[in-house]
Amino acid sequence: MEIKNYRKRIADEQIEKYLKMFGAVCIEGPKYCGKTWAGRYHANSEVLLHINTGEGANNVEIAKISPKIILEGEKPKLISEWQEATNLWDEIRIDVDKTGLKGQYILTGSSTPNREGISHSGAGRFGKIHLRTMSLYESGDSSGMVSLKDICDGKDIAKATGEVDLKKIASLIIRGGWPGNLDFNSNEAKQSINEYLNLIIDDDLFRLDGVNRDKHKMRLLLKSLARNESTTVTNATLKKDINEIESEDIDVDTLAAYLNALDKLFLLDNDEPFSINVRSSIRIKQAEKRHFADPSIACALLNLSEEKMIGDLETFGLLFEAMVERDLKIYASSFNAKNYHYQDYLNREIDHVIELEDGNWCAFEIKLGANAIEEAAKNLLRIRDFIAENGGLAPKELCVICGMSNSAYKRPDGVYVVPITALKN
Repeated sequence: MEIKNYRKRIADEQIEKYLKMFGAVCIEGPKYCGKTWAGRYHANSEVLLHINTGEGANNVEIAKISPKIILEGEKPKLISEWQEATNLWDEIRIDVDKTGLKGQYILTGSSTPNREGISHSGAGRFGKIHLRTMSLYESGDSSGMVSLKDICDGKDIAKATGEVDLKKIASLIIRGGWPGNLDFNSNEAKQSINEYLNLIIDDDLFRLDGVNRDKHKMRLLLKSLARNESTTVTNATLKKDINEIESEDIDVDTLAAYLNALDKLFLLDNDEPFSINVRSSIRIKQAEKRHFADPSIACALLNLSEEKMIGDLETFGLLFEAMVERDLKIYASSFNAKNYHYQDYLNREIDHVIELEDGNWCAFEIKLGANAIEEAAKNLLRIRDFIAENGGLAPKELCVICGMSNSAYKRPDGVYVVPITALKN
């Protein structure tokens, strides 16, 4: 299908690869992140399950009653919001088995469906891709002068990347990576995300599984997550935060169930803890680092403007870390690397870890200001040496990702320094 003004995604290459490997490709991610547009770019026909046909029956009803009608059309065929008719999963699997052909269907979904109506996992027939919101490189806000893959491969870099404006970085965080919001100013983006959250709370959470949740408590939980963005706060601490700040209470089981629902809607994108190899004596904490799918969600919930962020550099730093980690996940996925964070019981921390396919890993510190680069580099070197001395596999490369640096380079001690506005995959 011809799509005008389509802004290419890093995931496009993986979608093309999977269409050659699998009978069907399922693109998952939060609503409004561009799944349907990405699917259209690679499809030759489409059906949108959430759109009414105008002929007395909507596409969801047709899919449930006569699924073969939905599957008709030139391949690859895009089926958007397939989870509205979960019986399609088995119908597609059967069709793929029958034809033996690759690249027949592209499914997009903005929630993880329950297993009702699905009798088979689809293993070997379906390839799944997680589409996030846009990175700065995809949105045109990073020059892409430096490749993350080159850093992980240890290549030398030395490039002047240009001056960076602090207010501009704040505006990029508030706007977020939503494709439909790229031309919005900060206030427009904030209003858009607030309406987005209203629809999630008022409609999508119920549509997810038919459970009526307390909307007020869900909003309190979202605000607590925003206050604790980019931290390893526990569920118990979230509960305490809600009670102390909002003078409301929510029991731990309910809180866990609400978090699970948000996760199924792909609104959360937490970082798992990194584990050093088994020979190491280092004990690693198993807490996840909390992240929304996009840092703009936290900004909207906290009603932040550029001026407020600049006046609160601690919050600014945490939200900058969230934006950088979003981008690192997108870039790393293009070369099949995995993303984590590191925190041990001696309170040694590394903001971000990228584990490569060969088992080696790279360590990243994330700092907003150039004045923090020196201490961040020293921290990375200390942890690298500590891990090596204790029998662990030390990081292959060390890097400080920053906001305000005007150049990308490799220091004499081997630590890279790279501004996020110059990075690509």
